[in-house]
Amino acid sequence: MTAIRLLLVDDDPLVRAGLSFMLGGADDIEIVGEAADGGEVEALVDRTHPDVVLMDIRMPTVDGLTATERLRGRKEAPQVVVLTTFHADEQVLRALRAGAAGFVLKDTPPAEILAAVRRVAAGDPVLSPTVTRQLVQHAVGTAADTRRTRARERMAALNDREREVAVAVGRGLSNAEIATGLFMSVATVKTHVSRILAKLDLNNRVQIALLAYDAGLLEEEQKDR
Repeated sequence: MTAIRLLLVDDDPLVRAGLSFMLGGADDIEIVGEAADGGEVEALVDRTHPDVVLMDIRMPTVDGLTATERLRGRKEAPQVVVLTTFHADEQVLRALRAGAAGFVLKDTPPAEILAAVRRVAAGDPVLSPTVTRQLVQHAVGTAADTRRTRARERMAALNDREREVAVAVGRGLSNAEIATGLFMSVATVKTHVSRILAKLDLNNRVQIALLAYDAGLLEEEQKDR
């Protein structure tokens, strides 16, 4: 079994030590490096080639948001999970829009943080449907009209089936649940998700969900039911 290569980024040495102790003991996790600021991240990624970066948001020089944007703009970028103390913080939303695969709270039990790292390494976002709805509803309240217009323009690139899949992703459904609801195979769902990501130039399912909410597609679906 190939170990998941993990990079820890937090300006608090006690937090880094705690995370290293908690996660480094797992057989399938290898801590390949630690950074105290977002400005150190790119060089460390080049040197250590992590699969996942566990990234604090608030750091004194280069914050986790900026570091995430820089990383996710690169080819073959590692997955990023942001660390935060709030469920619906505006910076968390910005990090998710920048391409982070999800977030974990700093007081999350060790087993759940470990599970989050494993899920992200496997290509699954770390957001439950409930948390996704909380975050996106929070996001829609700010500059909603402008974002809705832009989101609708982008979503126009999708065909009807891809649009249905995007809405299902926005509802927080898994591939298996989408396949059942839309009467298609899981493989077909995965193909549609890949096409949506490519057409809309997105990094992951979380960004599909955010864009679907911004475009008002979830509201339209609720009215149609």
